[in-house]
Amino acid sequence: MTANPSAELLDNLLTMAGRTTTVREEVRVWSMSGVERLTFPDATNAIFKYAKRPFDREDQALRLARTLGVPVPQLHASAVLDGWLGMLMEDLAPAVRDADDLDGTAAAVVLHGTRTAPALPVLDQARLRTLPDRALEHLARLRKAERWQEADDIEDALDRIAQAAETRSAGATVAPFGWVHSEFHPTSLHISSHGWRLLDFARAFTGPGLLDLASWHGTLDTPDPVRLRVFLEQYVTVGGTPDALTRRGGLTAENWALGWHRMWAVEWFMEQSIRWINDPATDPAYIKAVRRHLTDVLHLLEV
Repeated sequence: MTANPSAELLDNLLTMAGRTTTVREEVRVWSMSGVERLTFPDATNAIFKYAKRPFDREDQALRLARTLGVPVPQLHASAVLDGWLGMLMEDLAPAVRDADDLDGTAAAVVLHGTRTAPALPVLDQARLRTLPDRALEHLARLRKAERWQEADDIEDALDRIAQAAETRSAGATVAPFGWVHSEFHPTSLHISSHGWRLLDFARAFTGPGLLDLASWHGTLDTPDPVRLRVFLEQYVTVGGTPDALTRRGGLTAENWALGWHRMWAVEWFMEQSIRWINDPATDPAYIKAVRRHLTDVLHLLEV
């Protein structure tokens, strides 16, 4: 596989779009994806975004979202090469300010009220309750590779969560259930003088909308159920379904949402560690993050 075929991908996209040579300026680049601003000879701009598996279906999600009326950047062209997706997108007007909680609830109401799209992966109760078991499978593969050897506490925590998962996952399909952005943070909501646009649909799926609301305030700080409860109430006030406030799995909506969002993140981190990144040098950082999130999951899901 080509290490990073961004130059060839860009050539293909420019040909598809009927554009000529361009100046490339890096905006944000990491090992699995990158965003660049392109400037064309006529002084117009566009965004070039490229990403490798499993982020290589964002073009499909963006087209679906736009077709269904969700405000997203316009996609001019997309192409896949050697497992990498390349997209040529509109360059949005400069942001006039950062998104706040009211912007987040308004955007979430629009997204969660959008008709579901069959092409999106589904995370229903049956899938949700398998997350700790899937994480245990990732751990077994890591240990087989002689990694994560000092992780008995992680295994014990995942076992406890797995035993409680069927009970605690109840209510997964209670509204809002549908489009889930999955990277729903203030940085994914672009606010300009022309209105707002949702960015970063690489991991969108059909599932519990509460996972989006639980992700809005980020995962670096200790989960704050009281803060999330206020956010959920704001969401209902601006038009979100009142069911967002109902108990599920024997838990308050906010604890259920934060607990399962952190469990979803744990499974993703562990899959990244063994499958997508697969670099032993990153193990200490991943282990630290997984331990921190699992401590939160045990507390929030009351297991």
